Amino acid sequence: MTSFASALKRRLVIKGSGENPFLDNDDIRPLSLEDRTWTQTTYFTFWFSAAATVAGWYSGSAAQSTGLSVWEVVACQAAGYFLIAIVFVANGRPGAVYHIGFPILNRAAFGVYGAWWPTFNRAVMAVVWNGVNMGKGSALTSGGMIGYVIFWLMICSVLWIRIPKMRILIYIKLLVYIISAIGMLTWTLTLAGGIGPILSQGSRVHGSEKAWLIVRFVWLFAANCATFASNAADFQRYAQKPNDVILGNLVGFPVADLSVAIVGNIVASTSTVIFGELVWNPIMLLDRIQAENYTAANRAGCFFLALLFAYSALFSSVFENSIPAGNDIAALVPKYISIRRGMFLCQVLSFLINPWFLLSSASVFIRFLGSYQMFLAAITGILLCNYYVVSRGELLVPDLFMGGRSGAYYFSRGWNFRAYIAYVVTVAVNFAGFLGNMGVEVPIGITRFYYFAYPVGLFLSFSIFLLCNLISRPAHIVPWGRWREPKNYVRPEEDTRSPGIVLIGTELDSETGSNKVISAGNNAEKGLEVKS
Repeated sequence: MTSFASALKRRLVIKGSGENPFLDNDDIRPLSLEDRTWTQTTYFTFWFSAAATVAGWYSGSAAQSTGLSVWEVVACQAAGYFLIAIVFVANGRPGAVYHIGFPILNRAAFGVYGAWWPTFNRAVMAVVWNGVNMGKGSALTSGGMIGYVIFWLMICSVLWIRIPKMRILIYIKLLVYIISAIGMLTWTLTLAGGIGPILSQGSRVHGSEKAWLIVRFVWLFAANCATFASNAADFQRYAQKPNDVILGNLVGFPVADLSVAIVGNIVASTSTVIFGELVWNPIMLLDRIQAENYTAANRAGCFFLALLFAYSALFSSVFENSIPAGNDIAALVPKYISIRRGMFLCQVLSFLINPWFLLSSASVFIRFLGSYQMFLAAITGILLCNYYVVSRGELLVPDLFMGGRSGAYYFSRGWNFRAYIAYVVTVAVNFAGFLGNMGVEVPIGITRFYYFAYPVGLFLSFSIFLLCNLISRPAHIVPWGRWREPKNYVRPEEDTRSPGIVLIGTELDSETGSNKVISAGNNAEKGLEVKS
């Protein structure tokens, strides 16, 4: 029995675990060159794929229910999506350059062991959201359970594909979106004989009330994407070139989300003509069409469109939850869990949390999920400050996987108290508004202040973390005026230029203002300072 247990334990250990198996395995190290397969086109297409979900079709419905017109909501969405796209690019930059994910990037700011908390937070949220999103499409009935299990098995089958090879799924999803959008638009416009009254309706609110609503929803649309912004490195690490992600995010994300929202608005508007009431959810709209006119043509149309929406849901589950969860769980227990094992574990846990119960009886819990951007803003602000101001673009990659005192990111027994001071203070400032959003009665001033929870969280955590680093300087801090970001990090074993020379970048000379080429050799690989 003992020999069997020992053999099983050996089988469970991930191949490629480093000197410290509780901090390192090959999956979470910088990606190899062959796995950097995503191009600028991939990232641009990715956002069309990610946005084209059922929820994306009616993303503006809540804002319109408050009295804003369709086009005012679209303007709020455009502003919010562009603002958060800037955060995508900025916070994902280390992933695109060093080809590491969100959990490893956390170690540079929170410490090699302190990173456990933000990583664990993100992993739990990914698992819960994965279960909730899958549970939305089925009821706790025999038919609903069968559909859920089939969908769950389909997701698990997709997870066998290596992530660098998944870009084909992105391109297929774009095609699926185009077909479903054209199909829904053509069908509903034909049934309605026009676009309906919604698009021509004006605003029902005015003055300061309208102004506050616009402010609220600009930041709400931005904050709704806070998860993508916080773990942007998980996706940008697959870039062939660091700059491939810039236009793909800055242009692709706002354009994709806006196009989906506009199509969703038009389709919803036609429902007022067809049924005499507004139906936002496209799945519910298909159900109404089939229920009220049960013909062979309608059945076929509903089947194929529902199939396209099912693929959209599958894509969202894999890319928005399974991949981030896989990265996070692998970083928490790298000795035994690879990214693929982490993704499968996410699916198992998502099933076990009973998402139907959460959706049917825990409205406060769902509001909590929607308010979680407050915590993510604090983490994101710290990561931005650490990379752009404290480290000046330089990450000592080997030290990110070292648990000893000699590591630059060991700080105080592996924890960086500076990051936790910034995190706790930032969360405390926004906590009253968070309670108000959860249903606790708070003054109107606090409610309105919470509209700015995401930008306030970014600014506060950034500023407090910077102040803490100025008061108590860490071991690794790059002098102001010097920029130490490499052009593109390459694993030492894959570098063909010269043994050990893996970091090539530019440094801004504070005296002359000119850029000088710098290289980091074997000393940099050991985490030591490199002179230019």
